[in-house]
Amino acid sequence: MTTQLQEKAIYALDRAHTTVEFIVRHLMITKVRGRFTAFDGQIELAPGSDLPTSITVTIDAGSIDTREEQRDAHLRSTDFFEVEKFPHLTFESTQIHGTPDDFTIDGKLTIRGITREVQLTGSFEGRVTDPWGGVRAGYTAHGTINRKDFDLAWNAALETGGVVVGDEVRIELNVEAVLAQKAAA
Repeated sequence: MTTQLQEKAIYALDRAHTTVEFIVRHLMITKVRGRFTAFDGQIELAPGSDLPTSITVTIDAGSIDTREEQRDAHLRSTDFFEVEKFPHLTFESTQIHGTPDDFTIDGKLTIRGITREVQLTGSFEGRVTDPWGGVRAGYTAHGTINRKDFDLAWNAALETGGVVVGDEVRIELNVEAVLAQKAAA
């Protein structure tokens, strides 16, 4: 009797077709959207499953882009990400549970050298073979963090009450990943 080895699949994030974005309240009246443009990561899947078993991501903090260079420079400074000292943000899943259509990702997010447990909600968006023979999978995920938990505490009071920057930050991920390898599970 022969035993067929099942293979886990490892997908690499396609930076050209993946967005790592955030939304934060500004001046108490609107929301500003930003993104990180440089990152690497991978998604691991169990044999025959679309539900990830592991997710890891490293983000270049200096790649922050809010479409306003003066604001981006401030975000890179010691008031916020302090990119000279802390050049990367990292995320590593600790547990993923649910179904491919609706799953929860528990993980450790590190910003400015501070690691906190966070939770994201995700879903599998589909799989396709691209015109060049690569296998691609799509996922979305979102969640909310408090920026002060990561010592991103700079703010200024407004004369009319309130503050310049809200504390809650919504994270939104739209991921396209390409099959990088298969390995024995």
